[in-house]
Amino acid sequence: MVDFRPPPARQNSRWVITITALVLLCAMLALPWQAREAQAQQPTPEIPSRKTSFSINVDLYAWWMVRWSNNAVQCEIVVDHEGAPTHDEIYHYCGEELYEDWFDTSACELIDKGEDTSQCPGVYLSWVGQGVGEKTVNVDLPLPDVWLSLEGCTLEPPINRCSGQPSLIFDAYEPLPNESVIRINGFYGGQAFSCAGSRCRMPLAATGTQGLPLEFWAVSSFGDTSEHFSALIRVTPWGDFSNPEAPGNDPEVWFVDVLSSQWRSSRQASCGETWQVFPPVGGAPGWLSTPDDASLLESALSYYYLAGMLIRNGNVDASQCPDGGLAGENLANECGLTQAYPEVVAWQNRFNGEIMRVALDSGVPAQLLKNIFARESQFWPGIYLTYKEAGLGQLTEQGAGTVLLWNTSFYNQFCPLVLHQETCDRSFGNLQASDQAMLRGALMQQVNASCADCLVGINLEQANFSVGIFADSLLANCRQVDQMFFNITGEHAGENADYVDLWRITLANYNAGSGCVGDAIEAAIANGSDLTWDNIRNYLDIGCRGAIEYVDTISQVPAPQPTPTSWLQPGGGLPPVATGQATGAPPQYQTTPTPAQALPTPYPENTVTPYPENSPTPTPIQVLPYP
Repeated sequence: MVDFRPPPARQNSRWVITITALVLLCAMLALPWQAREAQAQQPTPEIPSRKTSFSINVDLYAWWMVRWSNNAVQCEIVVDHEGAPTHDEIYHYCGEELYEDWFDTSACELIDKGEDTSQCPGVYLSWVGQGVGEKTVNVDLPLPDVWLSLEGCTLEPPINRCSGQPSLIFDAYEPLPNESVIRINGFYGGQAFSCAGSRCRMPLAATGTQGLPLEFWAVSSFGDTSEHFSALIRVTPWGDFSNPEAPGNDPEVWFVDVLSSQWRSSRQASCGETWQVFPPVGGAPGWLSTPDDASLLESALSYYYLAGMLIRNGNVDASQCPDGGLAGENLANECGLTQAYPEVVAWQNRFNGEIMRVALDSGVPAQLLKNIFARESQFWPGIYLTYKEAGLGQLTEQGAGTVLLWNTSFYNQFCPLVLHQETCDRSFGNLQASDQAMLRGALMQQVNASCADCLVGINLEQANFSVGIFADSLLANCRQVDQMFFNITGEHAGENADYVDLWRITLANYNAGSGCVGDAIEAAIANGSDLTWDNIRNYLDIGCRGAIEYVDTISQVPAPQPTPTSWLQPGGGLPPVATGQATGAPPQYQTTPTPAQALPTPYPENTVTPYPENSPTPTPIQVLPYP
């Protein structure tokens, strides 16, 4: 049995304590009375630590580090897992010098020859035995939380439109049993406020278009406080009822916007919080909206490429059409599109439910997501070997890097599915190039729904799952754009451009990259131009100007007309656009024949295990080293 007990603690001698006390007493008597008075004041109470510890019984495994030359034990290593100790464990128990000695030691070849192993240099690990011991675990306990909502008005989604003067409600929660929130404190527009208890009601008045800053926190009976949270509040009265000089008969209407991580009353402002900018009063334009129901995302557009892929993968029979319904390898001809049209309509609306779910969860506008998928892939979520773009939103390897670098929460969940947790803890920017490449490739596989063995060549479960990844990609681009503005101007993006233009700039960043967009912003500033999209687009380099058409196409409502991406149409020419009605009527075609062009073929790849949605985050724990 291995002895796992710690060494006995040293005892202080009584005479040491006595002399120390006398020295301190003499020093205090020698101080002037003012200093003694200061010493008599109550010390600042120490904030209690939200930690608890508990012990659990574990199987422990003991190893010795032994020197070959004399069989002397150099150190003992105790671990809670089977198998040899890890490098980190050896370093922890034996120190740097012994670890380096062990690391440099080669296998002793004299063992196989039956000769004296004391001639071998260095050290080796020797198994000692197994025992049962106690392991002390320290757990960080959660802090109180405070959430924001509205009261006194009936919200009318998708905008916060109130028919009466609104009040902001603070609800605080104390997670510890036998403890409670005793007060909510904060500053609103620079003015301090405080409410007793765990709930606070603050009537809101008009703030102006820029809003007012809010800072707030909860005080616990435990003796500490919650995190200090922040928000930006905008309250806008609408109509003559608020005119103090000549109030009219307009009904009382208020628009309320809240930018905060603690806002739970309705949909999140998404990137608006990152940029620190509000949407337009009354709501954003349709292409930046999320409707109340997925049915409002329905579209019935004619997509030549989608029709071609449905024909090629056997989902539509166009054998009676010329050339089997195909113009070239992947585009449908007129007859093929006619045959495929009912399935084209069904397919382009297949992902509406998942788009709505992801939009409500992430705050990324649902119509924006659908427009991007229409423009990028015409809703065919395959992969293209030649161009290395994958999924509904055609993620590139560079785009995968943007997600992993700028969306920390996504990276923290995704990386451990591919690499060891210790490697992931270094953050994406600090990983070795080979590890970064591995993560980018794994992410592209996650959005690739090509499936050679599936009924229509697409793994629909994988395609639905990838919708959330593309929302995370847009959030990452929002953060990159905000940081770009801050690096160039020293201010948040919202202090330089409005909400709608910032989404256009983010789309340009998603399509053309940060180099293109950053250079254009700097050029606009150098020429004294306001940082609107209409100005910034004029300063895009010639190699970046494809982003202009990309942004213009996506910022339409309803969904964009079928416009294959530039790599689908190498000459930039587009096939004739077929228009369909939402009623499902057959499309009406232009007379220009569809050009037959050879296009890249979706490349089937094996799918990998989906990245789990809503993965729980474990409570951080600290494991104390074993004695």
